[in-house]
Amino acid sequence: MPNIVVIGAGVSGLTSALLLSKDPQNKVAIIAKHHLGDYSIEYASPWAGANFTPMSSRETSRWERRTWPYLKKLASEVPEAGIHFQKNRIYRRRKDLSRLQDGSASMLNNVFAADPHYKDFVEDFRALQDDELPEGIASGSEFSSVCINTMLYLPWLVGQCRRNGVSLHRGTIAHAGDVRIFPGTRTKVDVVINTTGLGAMKLGGVTDQTMFPIRGQTVVVGNVAPFMQCHSGTDDGDEEACYMMTRASGGGTILGGTTQVGNWESQPDPNIANRIMKWAVEMMPELTAGKGVEGLDIIRHGVGLRPGREGGVRLEKEKIDGTLVVHNYGHSGWGYQGSYGCAEEVVALVSSIAPRAKL
Repeated sequence: MPNIVVIGAGVSGLTSALLLSKDPQNKVAIIAKHHLGDYSIEYASPWAGANFTPMSSRETSRWERRTWPYLKKLASEVPEAGIHFQKNRIYRRRKDLSRLQDGSASMLNNVFAADPHYKDFVEDFRALQDDELPEGIASGSEFSSVCINTMLYLPWLVGQCRRNGVSLHRGTIAHAGDVRIFPGTRTKVDVVINTTGLGAMKLGGVTDQTMFPIRGQTVVVGNVAPFMQCHSGTDDGDEEACYMMTRASGGGTILGGTTQVGNWESQPDPNIANRIMKWAVEMMPELTAGKGVEGLDIIRHGVGLRPGREGGVRLEKEKIDGTLVVHNYGHSGWGYQGSYGCAEEVVALVSSIAPRAKL
């Protein structure tokens, strides 16, 4: 029975632990500095929207492709997970066409491709008709997607992990090689799963200096949007975007946002917040029944740091000071929508090394 410790309790860590725990031969524990209920700028997952809007390139899309069936099944069959179906509209502004073509628009560039690869696996994909396009929009598309109420989904993930025997522990790990004894026992750890996100910058044995924050600022409102939408840009610079999504079961509507690379600021910028709200009511006047920003029912402001990484996600195995480690971090803004695909690969990597670790 391999002893496996997951470092990190964000969506990547919880999903990895869940899939690993489905094998009764695996004994799994999670050790994390932050757990559910903690609202720290270091803990990205609670701040996410979240939804399924494919961001990867065609060449790296396998994790999102593998995740979609899981999310679809949860939305269809497990209402307590807090995931529901919604239409998702993607708008390409005329002003952004040249930047979209040369790939300089933003971290969301693949979302706005003229011929998006994801049309091959999302459902009900169609091009929007001219009379469906807001002013200033050159083209757009629509497909069936899901929106995730993270306030319900993360506790559901924890519950599923606990149901499968996963134990959770609060602690700070200074070095990946320090995780040698399985929590609550005297038995040695066989494999460590590193899902520390931006924490990989400081984790001993890893100290990945290719990691960087992508600051996301949002406004959560009580108004309900009839569908999700994402625009290719705004008039306020490449690091500001316009998107919205209404979460299930009273989770509010997320208005976004920013993609500020290298910015660690934890406090909301009131000027950005005002611009976010202004964009939202301009792009969807029906959000406030034509009452403008004054018609928004503001619940709270949020700031989270997406774990960006040069070269993309790190999903591989290595040995650190004699400890077998599987890395699963650096997901930027697609941690939820790639979570199951990446976790499947974690399981495969563990299966390839655990027998050598244990026997």
